Amino acid sequence: MRFITIRLKAILTAAALGAALVCGAMFARATDAGAVYWSGARSLPVYSVERDDKKIALTFDCAWGVDATDAILAHLEEAGVRVTFFAVQFWVERYPDYVKKIDAAGHELGTHGATHSYMSRLSEGEIRAELTASSQAIAVQTQKPVTLFRPPYGDYNDRLIDTANDMGLLPVQWDVDSLDWKDLSAAEIVSRVVPRVRSGSIILCHNNGLHTAEALPAMIDALRAKGYVFVPVGELVYRGNYTIDGTGRQQPKGGA
Repeated sequence: MRFITIRLKAILTAAALGAALVCGAMFARATDAGAVYWSGARSLPVYSVERDDKKIALTFDCAWGVDATDAILAHLEEAGVRVTFFAVQFWVERYPDYVKKIDAAGHELGTHGATHSYMSRLSEGEIRAELTASSQAIAVQTQKPVTLFRPPYGDYNDRLIDTANDMGLLPVQWDVDSLDWKDLSAAEIVSRVVPRVRSGSIILCHNNGLHTAEALPAMIDALRAKGYVFVPVGELVYRGNYTIDGTGRQQPKGGA
């Protein structure tokens, strides 16, 4: 009888542990993507910025296609909003006219790598080659230096972050994921983004999201109604005299 009781307790303990692990995995998948991809690295990119002026940054990753890009640019122009586009080298080389169009509209361009690979798997030399080539491809079209980098898939490790920083490319993630890449409706995108934004937030969208362009006017209006001001990432982040806390929030030394 005692053996059965011990065995039963062991089974129940194992079941509880398994349930906890499953719940933990479900929680990870349910949170914003930027919080999930952290690989245990000690060197962190910027997920958000400690600010008290309600400035926020809207960002778009560009890797596949341009079908919705004109509509996105039209909505941004109508709203008078400047944003940051993170572009992959092969996208830049395939759509140079769009790179020029984005730049001419007053938006900022950062690199999203050369091949949209998992760059944490690359050697330092390979990382430097990707970031150099991808930054140069953008600079050729804009005649402006590239100073921002978003790791593809949000994947990174110490080597990638340290190398990018050493090259003068500030690694940038996000703290609000629109999940537009899951083909959410425009209303779902707006209802997901707006409540999650706080001063210093960086919002992730994609230039080819199925309903991203449709969601933009309502998203912008709702956030402006809350007092938020849109700026490109380069005008949101601190370039010196800062620290990054364990959540990836950039903190100015001596206070905001």
